[in-house]
Amino acid sequence: MQRATGTLRTTPKFHRHSILGLIKVQWLQHKRGLAWALRRSPVRLGKWVADYDRPVLHGQRVIVVLPAYNAESTLERTIDELDRAIVDELILVDDGSTDNTVQTAESLGVRTVQHITNRGYGGNQKTCYRAALDLGADIVVMVHPDYQYSPLLVPAMAAMIAYGEYDLVLGSRILAQNAIARGMPRYKYIANRSLTMIENVLMHQKLSEYHTGLRAYSRELLAGLPLDRNSDNFVFDNQIIAQALAAGARIGELSCPTKYHAEASSIGLAPSIRYGVGVLRTAAQYRLHLNGLRSFPYLDVSPLERAAPAPIPAGVNAS
Repeated sequence: MQRATGTLRTTPKFHRHSILGLIKVQWLQHKRGLAWALRRSPVRLGKWVADYDRPVLHGQRVIVVLPAYNAESTLERTIDELDRAIVDELILVDDGSTDNTVQTAESLGVRTVQHITNRGYGGNQKTCYRAALDLGADIVVMVHPDYQYSPLLVPAMAAMIAYGEYDLVLGSRILAQNAIARGMPRYKYIANRSLTMIENVLMHQKLSEYHTGLRAYSRELLAGLPLDRNSDNFVFDNQIIAQALAAGARIGELSCPTKYHAEASSIGLAPSIRYGVGVLRTAAQYRLHLNGLRSFPYLDVSPLERAAPAPIPAGVNAS
Protein backbone atom coordinates (compact mmCIF):
# COMPACT_ATOMS: atom_id res chain seq x y z
CA MET A 1 0.00 0.00 0.00
CA GLN A 2 1.37 3.40 -0.97
CA ARG A 3 1.64 6.09 1.62
CA ALA A 4 -0.61 9.06 1.08
CA THR A 5 1.32 12.21 0.33
CA GLY A 6 0.32 15.83 0.52
CA THR A 7 0.60 18.99 2.53
CA LEU A 8 -0.63 18.83 6.10
CA ARG A 9 -2.62 21.89 7.02
CA THR A 10 -3.07 22.69 10.68
CA THR A 11 -5.74 24.79 12.29
CA PRO A 12 -4.57 28.35 13.21
CA LYS A 13 -4.20 29.00 16.87
CA PHE A 14 -7.03 30.83 18.57
CA HIS A 15 -7.86 31.24 22.20
CA ARG A 16 -9.70 27.93 22.40
CA HIS A 17 -11.09 28.71 25.80
CA SER A 18 -13.09 31.62 24.41
CA ILE A 19 -16.45 31.03 22.77
CA LEU A 20 -15.43 33.15 19.75
CA GLY A 21 -12.22 31.14 19.31
CA LEU A 22 -14.11 27.85 19.41
CA ILE A 23 -16.58 29.08 16.80
CA LYS A 24 -13.72 30.16 14.51
CA VAL A 25 -12.02 26.77 14.79
CA GLN A 26 -15.18 24.87 13.99
CA TRP A 27 -16.00 27.13 11.05
CA LEU A 28 -12.52 26.74 9.49
CA GLN A 29 -12.69 22.98 9.87
CA HIS A 30 -16.12 22.94 8.22
CA LYS A 31 -14.91 25.26 5.42
CA ARG A 32 -11.88 23.09 4.67
CA GLY A 33 -13.99 19.95 4.63
CA LEU A 34 -16.43 21.56 2.22
CA ALA A 35 -13.62 22.73 -0.05
CA TRP A 36 -12.15 19.21 -0.10
CA ALA A 37 -15.57 17.76 -0.99
CA LEU A 38 -16.00 20.22 -3.83
CA ARG A 39 -12.55 19.40 -5.19
CA ARG A 40 -13.36 15.69 -5.09
CA SER A 41 -16.88 16.06 -6.41
CA PRO A 42 -17.58 15.93 -10.16
CA VAL A 43 -20.02 18.82 -9.69
CA ARG A 44 -18.62 22.35 -9.81
CA LEU A 45 -21.14 24.81 -8.48
CA GLY A 46 -23.93 23.88 -10.86
CA LYS A 47 -21.72 22.84 -13.79
CA TRP A 48 -22.22 19.23 -14.83
CA VAL A 49 -19.14 17.30 -15.85
CA ALA A 50 -18.72 13.98 -17.59
CA ASP A 51 -18.15 11.84 -14.49
CA TYR A 52 -21.48 12.85 -13.00
CA ASP A 53 -23.42 12.91 -16.24
CA ARG A 54 -22.27 9.50 -17.43
CA PRO A 55 -25.35 7.41 -18.40
CA VAL A 56 -26.11 4.78 -15.77
CA LEU A 57 -28.11 2.19 -17.72
CA HIS A 58 -25.55 0.16 -19.69
CA GLY A 59 -23.99 3.37 -21.00
CA GLN A 60 -27.25 4.47 -22.61
CA ARG A 61 -28.55 8.02 -22.23
CA VAL A 62 -32.22 7.79 -21.24
CA ILE A 63 -34.52 10.75 -21.86
CA VAL A 64 -38.16 10.82 -20.80
CA VAL A 65 -40.51 12.96 -22.87
CA LEU A 66 -43.81 14.23 -21.51
CA PRO A 67 -46.38 15.34 -24.13
CA ALA A 68 -48.53 17.64 -22.03
CA TYR A 69 -51.86 19.39 -22.32
CA ASN A 70 -53.40 20.88 -19.17
CA ALA A 71 -51.39 18.57 -16.91
CA GLU A 72 -50.77 21.01 -14.07
CA SER A 73 -52.58 18.95 -11.43
CA THR A 74 -50.86 15.62 -12.16
CA LEU A 75 -47.42 16.64 -13.38
CA GLU A 76 -45.63 16.69 -10.04
CA ARG A 77 -46.95 13.23 -9.08
CA THR A 78 -45.74 11.85 -12.39
CA ILE A 79 -42.26 13.36 -12.10
CA ASP A 80 -41.89 12.29 -8.47
CA GLU A 81 -42.14 8.64 -9.53
CA LEU A 82 -39.47 8.85 -12.23
CA ASP A 83 -36.19 7.25 -11.16
CA ARG A 84 -33.66 10.04 -11.71
CA ALA A 85 -30.81 7.61 -11.12
CA ILE A 86 -31.75 6.08 -14.49
CA VAL A 87 -33.38 9.01 -16.30
CA ASP A 88 -30.76 11.45 -17.56
CA GLU A 89 -33.10 14.19 -18.79
CA LEU A 90 -36.77 15.18 -18.78
CA ILE A 91 -38.41 17.10 -21.63
CA LEU A 92 -41.96 18.39 -21.39
CA VAL A 93 -43.65 19.67 -24.54
CA ASP A 94 -46.69 21.76 -23.74
CA ASP A 95 -49.30 21.82 -26.48
CA GLY A 96 -50.98 25.15 -25.85
CA SER A 97 -52.27 24.42 -22.35
CA THR A 98 -54.67 26.86 -20.75
CA ASP A 99 -53.55 26.07 -17.20
CA ASN A 100 -50.18 26.46 -15.47
CA THR A 101 -48.53 23.35 -16.89
CA VAL A 102 -45.49 25.27 -18.16
CA GLN A 103 -44.96 27.17 -14.92
CA THR A 104 -45.29 23.96 -12.90
CA ALA A 105 -42.80 22.13 -15.12
CA GLU A 106 -40.28 24.96 -14.88
CA SER A 107 -40.65 25.12 -11.09
CA LEU A 108 -39.80 21.40 -10.99
CA GLY A 109 -36.67 21.95 -13.06
CA VAL A 110 -37.99 20.21 -16.17
CA ARG A 111 -36.69 21.27 -19.58
CA THR A 112 -39.77 22.73 -21.29
CA VAL A 113 -40.79 23.36 -24.91
CA GLN A 114 -43.99 25.30 -25.51
CA HIS A 115 -46.32 25.23 -28.49
CA ILE A 116 -48.10 28.57 -28.63
CA THR A 117 -51.02 26.92 -30.45
CA ASN A 118 -52.27 23.37 -30.08
CA ARG A 119 -50.68 21.10 -32.72
CA GLY A 120 -52.46 17.90 -31.73
CA TYR A 121 -51.28 14.81 -29.88
CA GLY A 122 -49.22 13.56 -32.82
CA GLY A 123 -47.73 16.98 -33.42
CA ASN A 124 -46.72 17.12 -29.77
CA GLN A 125 -44.93 13.78 -30.01
CA LYS A 126 -43.02 14.89 -33.09
CA THR A 127 -41.57 17.80 -31.11
CA CYS A 128 -40.85 15.48 -28.16
CA TYR A 129 -38.82 13.04 -30.21
CA ARG A 130 -36.92 15.69 -32.15
CA ALA A 131 -35.92 17.41 -28.92
CA ALA A 132 -34.82 14.14 -27.30
CA LEU A 133 -32.71 13.11 -30.28
CA ASP A 134 -31.15 16.58 -30.43
CA LEU A 135 -30.08 16.14 -26.80
CA GLY A 136 -28.32 12.89 -27.61
CA ALA A 137 -30.83 10.36 -26.31
CA ASP A 138 -29.99 6.68 -26.83
CA ILE A 139 -33.37 5.64 -25.44
CA VAL A 140 -36.52 7.78 -25.46
CA VAL A 141 -39.40 6.91 -23.16
CA MET A 142 -42.76 8.63 -23.56
CA VAL A 143 -44.77 9.02 -20.36
CA HIS A 144 -48.13 10.79 -20.26
CA PRO A 145 -48.00 13.42 -17.52
CA ASP A 146 -51.67 12.82 -16.60
CA TYR A 147 -50.56 9.98 -14.26
CA GLN A 148 -52.58 7.34 -16.10
CA TYR A 149 -49.48 5.21 -16.77
CA SER A 150 -46.99 4.22 -14.09
CA PRO A 151 -43.68 6.14 -14.31
CA LEU A 152 -42.17 3.43 -12.12
CA LEU A 153 -41.90 1.17 -15.18
CA VAL A 154 -39.48 3.45 -17.04
CA PRO A 155 -36.27 1.70 -15.84
CA ALA A 156 -37.60 -1.74 -16.83
CA MET A 157 -38.71 -0.55 -20.26
CA ALA A 158 -35.47 1.28 -20.91
CA ALA A 159 -33.46 -1.78 -19.86
CA MET A 160 -35.29 -3.95 -22.42
CA ILE A 161 -33.81 -1.68 -25.09
CA ALA A 162 -30.47 -0.86 -23.46
CA TYR A 163 -29.37 -4.49 -23.43
CA GLY A 164 -30.27 -5.01 -27.08
CA GLU A 165 -33.39 -7.17 -26.79
CA TYR A 166 -35.95 -4.79 -28.31
CA ASP A 167 -36.17 -1.63 -30.40
CA LEU A 168 -39.63 -0.59 -29.19
CA VAL A 169 -41.32 -1.44 -25.89
CA LEU A 170 -45.03 -0.88 -25.19
CA GLY A 171 -46.53 -0.62 -21.71
CA SER A 172 -49.69 -2.71 -22.04
CA ARG A 173 -52.78 -2.12 -19.93
CA ILE A 174 -54.16 -5.46 -21.09
CA LEU A 175 -51.27 -7.88 -20.68
CA ALA A 176 -51.52 -10.21 -17.63
CA GLN A 177 -54.14 -8.17 -15.79
CA ASN A 178 -57.84 -7.39 -15.52
CA ALA A 179 -58.04 -3.88 -16.96
CA ILE A 180 -61.74 -3.46 -16.11
CA ALA A 181 -61.14 -4.36 -12.47
CA ARG A 182 -58.39 -1.74 -12.42
CA GLY A 183 -60.75 0.98 -13.61
CA MET A 184 -60.83 0.90 -17.41
CA PRO A 185 -64.40 1.67 -18.56
CA ARG A 186 -66.02 -1.40 -20.11
CA TYR A 187 -66.73 0.34 -23.43
CA LYS A 188 -63.08 1.37 -23.75
CA TYR A 189 -61.96 -2.16 -22.97
CA ILE A 190 -64.25 -3.63 -25.65
CA ALA A 191 -63.10 -1.05 -28.21
CA ASN A 192 -59.45 -1.63 -27.29
CA ARG A 193 -59.69 -5.41 -27.61
CA SER A 194 -61.71 -5.28 -30.83
CA LEU A 195 -59.34 -2.89 -32.58
CA THR A 196 -56.30 -4.79 -31.34
CA MET A 197 -57.68 -8.10 -32.64
CA ILE A 198 -58.27 -6.64 -36.12
CA GLU A 199 -54.87 -4.96 -36.14
CA ASN A 200 -53.14 -8.21 -35.20
CA VAL A 201 -54.86 -10.04 -38.05
CA LEU A 202 -54.07 -7.37 -40.63
CA MET A 203 -50.55 -6.67 -39.44
CA HIS A 204 -49.55 -10.27 -38.67
CA GLN A 205 -48.69 -9.51 -35.04
CA LYS A 206 -49.57 -10.80 -31.56
CA LEU A 207 -49.54 -7.63 -29.51
CA SER A 208 -51.90 -7.24 -26.56
CA GLU A 209 -52.40 -3.51 -27.14
CA TYR A 210 -51.60 -0.87 -29.78
CA HIS A 211 -53.17 2.11 -27.97
CA THR A 212 -50.93 2.71 -24.97
CA GLY A 213 -49.36 6.04 -24.10
CA LEU A 214 -46.36 4.46 -22.36
CA ARG A 215 -43.63 3.62 -24.88
CA ALA A 216 -39.86 3.34 -25.16
CA TYR A 217 -37.87 3.66 -28.38
CA SER A 218 -34.25 3.14 -29.37
CA ARG A 219 -32.46 6.07 -30.93
CA GLU A 220 -31.79 4.09 -34.11
CA LEU A 221 -35.50 3.38 -34.59
CA LEU A 222 -36.75 6.91 -33.97
CA ALA A 223 -34.04 8.56 -36.06
CA GLY A 224 -34.82 6.31 -39.01
CA LEU A 225 -38.59 6.85 -39.15
CA PRO A 226 -40.17 9.63 -41.25
CA LEU A 227 -42.29 10.92 -38.37
CA ASP A 228 -43.20 14.14 -40.16
CA ARG A 229 -45.27 12.10 -42.62
CA ASN A 230 -47.53 10.90 -39.82
CA SER A 231 -50.76 12.45 -38.62
CA ASP A 232 -50.74 15.22 -36.02
CA ASN A 233 -53.72 13.57 -34.30
CA PHE A 234 -54.19 10.49 -32.11
CA VAL A 235 -53.70 7.97 -34.94
CA PHE A 236 -50.00 8.93 -34.86
CA ASP A 237 -49.61 6.24 -32.18
CA ASN A 238 -50.68 3.52 -34.60
CA GLN A 239 -48.81 4.90 -37.56
CA ILE A 240 -45.52 4.87 -35.70
CA ILE A 241 -46.04 1.21 -34.76
CA ALA A 242 -46.78 0.43 -38.42
CA GLN A 243 -43.60 2.27 -39.43
CA ALA A 244 -41.58 0.37 -36.83
CA LEU A 245 -42.89 -2.95 -38.16
CA ALA A 246 -42.12 -1.89 -41.73
CA ALA A 247 -38.55 -1.13 -40.62
CA GLY A 248 -38.19 -4.59 -39.04
CA ALA A 249 -38.21 -3.42 -35.41
CA ARG A 250 -38.44 -5.91 -32.57
CA ILE A 251 -41.40 -4.96 -30.36
CA GLY A 252 -41.73 -6.04 -26.73
CA GLU A 253 -44.46 -5.46 -24.16
CA LEU A 254 -44.53 -4.89 -20.42
CA SER A 255 -47.62 -5.14 -18.24
CA CYS A 256 -48.67 -1.68 -17.05
CA PRO A 257 -51.25 -1.09 -14.28
CA THR A 258 -54.26 0.90 -15.43
CA LYS A 259 -54.97 4.20 -13.67
CA TYR A 260 -58.23 5.94 -14.41
CA HIS A 261 -59.12 8.99 -12.35
CA ALA A 262 -60.91 12.29 -12.76
CA GLU A 263 -57.74 14.12 -13.82
CA ALA A 264 -56.67 11.56 -16.46
CA SER A 265 -56.95 12.80 -20.03
CA SER A 266 -59.53 11.28 -22.36
CA ILE A 267 -61.13 12.04 -25.73
CA GLY A 268 -64.81 12.47 -26.54
CA LEU A 269 -67.08 10.23 -28.56
CA ALA A 270 -66.58 11.88 -31.97
CA PRO A 271 -62.76 11.92 -31.73
CA SER A 272 -62.88 8.32 -30.50
CA ILE A 273 -64.81 7.25 -33.58
CA ARG A 274 -62.38 9.10 -35.86
CA TYR A 275 -59.51 7.45 -34.04
CA GLY A 276 -61.03 4.00 -34.48
CA VAL A 277 -61.51 4.57 -38.20
CA GLY A 278 -57.94 5.84 -38.47
CA VAL A 279 -56.62 2.77 -36.65
CA LEU A 280 -58.39 0.40 -39.06
CA ARG A 281 -57.20 2.46 -42.05
CA THR A 282 -53.61 2.30 -40.81
CA ALA A 283 -53.76 -1.47 -40.34
CA ALA A 284 -55.26 -1.97 -43.80
CA GLN A 285 -52.63 0.30 -45.37
CA TYR A 286 -49.87 -1.65 -43.68
CA ARG A 287 -51.29 -4.93 -45.01
CA LEU A 288 -51.45 -3.54 -48.56
CA HIS A 289 -47.93 -2.19 -48.21
CA LEU A 290 -46.67 -5.51 -46.82
CA ASN A 291 -48.16 -7.40 -49.76
CA GLY A 292 -46.76 -4.91 -52.29
CA LEU A 293 -50.23 -3.92 -53.51
CA ARG A 294 -49.97 -0.22 -52.67
CA SER A 295 -47.40 2.23 -51.46
CA PHE A 296 -47.97 4.83 -48.75
CA PRO A 297 -45.38 7.56 -48.14
CA TYR A 298 -45.34 7.22 -44.35
CA LEU A 299 -44.62 3.48 -44.69
CA ASP A 300 -41.69 3.94 -47.06
CA VAL A 301 -39.01 3.39 -44.44
CA SER A 302 -35.50 2.00 -44.60
CA PRO A 303 -34.62 -1.23 -42.80
CA LEU A 304 -33.55 -0.59 -39.23
CA GLU A 305 -29.79 -0.47 -38.70
CA ARG A 306 -29.03 -1.35 -35.11
CA ALA A 307 -25.98 -0.13 -33.28
CA ALA A 308 -23.71 -2.81 -31.88
CA PRO A 309 -24.65 -3.50 -28.24
CA ALA A 310 -22.30 -2.01 -25.69
CA PRO A 311 -20.12 -4.62 -23.96
CA ILE A 312 -21.05 -5.54 -20.42
CA PRO A 313 -18.37 -4.18 -18.05
CA ALA A 314 -15.87 -6.66 -16.70
CA GLY A 315 -16.92 -8.20 -13.42
CA VAL A 316 -20.63 -7.83 -14.10
CA ASN A 317 -22.58 -11.07 -14.20
CA ALA A 318 -24.71 -11.05 -17.38
CA SER A 319 -26.81 -14.04 -16.35
